[in-house]
Amino acid sequence: MLIDLSEILSIEGKTQVVEAPVSMDFFQSKLGSFPVIEKKPICVTLVNTGKKVVKIEAKGSIVLAIPCDKCLKDVPTEFEVDISEEIDMKASREDRIKDLDEINYVTGCSLDVEQLVHNEILIHWPLRVLCKENCRGICPKCGKDLNEGSCECDQTSPDPRMAVISDIFSKFKEV
Repeated sequence: MLIDLSEILSIEGKTQVVEAPVSMDFFQSKLGSFPVIEKKPICVTLVNTGKKVVKIEAKGSIVLAIPCDKCLKDVPTEFEVDISEEIDMKASREDRIKDLDEINYVTGCSLDVEQLVHNEILIHWPLRVLCKENCRGICPKCGKDLNEGSCECDQTSPDPRMAVISDIFSKFKEV
């Protein structure tokens, strides 16, 4: 959803509150595509503080299904959107880049709520997602979910000091 900022910029001290629905059904990034399970509208408060400076406050939440890092089951992961920023609308794109202000959700006189939510998800992306603290993962040989029970695969790991000898035996096996 795009919010037009020209009306706010026209009157100093003006405040506008907008409840913007989130329309994304999937979160797309270089990490992959993740379905949106639950989304609440983003409450955006815009205040013209004077001299073409707009204060943007946004609150809301969105829940994505992210696969567990060990067993690959979908884990509902909530992302809170809680932003409070002042944007100088006089500054050009080049000035913002010089100031390392990479606000890509304000273009011209429009605020892109979807891009704002996308940025917040990227910023707060977890390093590791687990379905439960003691997740056992999947068997590397047969792929069975070890949380549901053990499999019949050989789980013994050979002594790494014996790797050279086992390589010799595997090369010279008689058929």
